[in-house]
Amino acid sequence: MNQHTYLVVMAGGIGSRFWPFSRTNHPKQFHDVLGVGRSMLQMTVDRFAGICPAENVFVVTNRDYTELVQQHLPEMPADQILGEPIGRNTAPCIAYASYRIARQDPQAVIIVSPADHAVVRVDEFRRVVSQAVDAARTQDILITIGLQPTRPDTGYGYIQYREGQEAGIPVELRKVKTFTEKPNLELAQEFVRSGDFLWNSGLFVWRAEVIVRAFGQYLSDIAEVFEEGAAELGTEREVDFITRAYAHCRNISIDYGVMEKADNVYVMPAEFGWSDLGTWDSLHRIGQPDAQGNVVDGDTLLYDTTNCMIKTPTERLVVVQGLEGYIVAEYDNVLLICKRTEEQRVKEFVADAKAKKGAGYN
Repeated sequence: MNQHTYLVVMAGGIGSRFWPFSRTNHPKQFHDVLGVGRSMLQMTVDRFAGICPAENVFVVTNRDYTELVQQHLPEMPADQILGEPIGRNTAPCIAYASYRIARQDPQAVIIVSPADHAVVRVDEFRRVVSQAVDAARTQDILITIGLQPTRPDTGYGYIQYREGQEAGIPVELRKVKTFTEKPNLELAQEFVRSGDFLWNSGLFVWRAEVIVRAFGQYLSDIAEVFEEGAAELGTEREVDFITRAYAHCRNISIDYGVMEKADNVYVMPAEFGWSDLGTWDSLHRIGQPDAQGNVVDGDTLLYDTTNCMIKTPTERLVVVQGLEGYIVAEYDNVLLICKRTEEQRVKEFVADAKAKKGAGYN
């Protein structure tokens, strides 16, 4: 295990498409979504065991969730939990952690991971990530990990790569040609047929100095903010500085701000049973269905029910009869019953619940 390897876990999102399970005051990364006794955040940190030391793991989250992070990761020192005053998408989040780590360790290689993804083949995941870390340690490149698509999914971003090998670049890597965010079905079908597109996992690997340089080149406004206050990172003045800094950071993703513009971006094709668990249907897809195609987490009795996703409190018996292809999800004060084919309307339901019933329902 290399002492210069660092992990940054992004854990500030709300995950509204997973409503009512994922809520503003308790997002999905703090839930045991898979019913295995570990939250998504805990499973994410577990996944990197043996890749980087525990003292090199940082979690970036909204300040409202820092106590939740501490509850789920009680062994993590408070100064490894980086609280954002407001959400500003992934570019400021990654800039905060990267500038902090770069100041602490100029030789750092940083892995960036969302907190709410699922991985089935953890050993293969660790092998792939370790290869990416080794490549980033010796190359001035920005690496993303891409997954072989198994279907034309319109909910994922896609990465097109160039065929062939570049001199001096590890054989596992391919030069990125284009990024496409959530295409329509016809385009997604063409991407899968072409054979040179991968799903964008949102997993990144790079040296600290390389990503800091990229911020300076492609997001100079954000770079200027963090460069001016770099000396305050890792000190008692950090919280006040970050409050000021985020007031000057625009809302922009790392993909749009850096990865789509840089000319030193490479992708590592992989397959380790990945899902971003962004929707109820994605949970159904990776779950263990019964003989009728139902994926169930809860105390239930099912009759004439097929191809449903059911997640309910274990302390409540739920009886379901005559449903085909539905989501039945209950958490706290909300019960959702929705066709799986209409799950894209969940954000609409959340907005209506908040507008008509109050903030306690979002």
